[in-house]
Amino acid sequence: MASDSFTLHYKFKFGEGVERTFVINLHPQSLNLIQPNASAHPDWTKLDHKKCSNCPLDSATTPHCPVAVALEEVIDYFKDRLSSDRVDVEVSMPSRTYVATQPMATAVSSLIGIFMVTSGCPILGKLKPMVRTHLPFADLAESLYRFVSMYMLGQYFVMKRGGSPDFEMQRFVSLLDSLRTVNRSFCQRLYAVCEKDASLNALVHLDCFADNTAFAVQKRGLAELESTFEDFLKERGE
Repeated sequence: MASDSFTLHYKFKFGEGVERTFVINLHPQSLNLIQPNASAHPDWTKLDHKKCSNCPLDSATTPHCPVAVALEEVIDYFKDRLSSDRVDVEVSMPSRTYVATQPMATAVSSLIGIFMVTSGCPILGKLKPMVRTHLPFADLAESLYRFVSMYMLGQYFVMKRGGSPDFEMQRFVSLLDSLRTVNRSFCQRLYAVCEKDASLNALVHLDCFADNTAFAVQKRGLAELESTFEDFLKERGE
């Protein structure tokens, strides 16, 4: 029998003996976040409050930022936490469990990244396919490989549906730029909410990934990844 959701559990174990688990329920096919209905949200979640400059949503039909609503509970919990504190984290997925000790900002970054891309944001949603193979606390090389692979598979599906695929990755950096715009704008939302820096630096962590990925593509041309594909290249006599 098919499950009604694709569920992830993030359990944080703090030094003072406190534990907190965040449960992320996603639609098993679309990977959209399944959220309980709430009658009210704080003012900082309103769409027009520090709205991202590239946001295509209209407050007349979408009064609240979907990312802000998705992160409301997480931001409220971590607003008094310092990014430099270390925390034990257990991430449980349907097929496996990851356990690590990480700086608070790194651990929170992994959590909020899931909420952000599954929230319904039309820009961050382009990263949603990566959630199926979520790799918490991945380094830059791992994230770059997964990100580029997802992008190229997406272009294949664009082609299959009669669109114009970007196999030359000419629009890839533009996508990264749009992600950075959202990350930086969302930081502006949080300045008035977070008394300490764990959540803010978690967003900075995500923004640095976008910066480093853009640098890898523009300056190094994915050479480090290409070197592992020699057997494929030999098939073409290269």
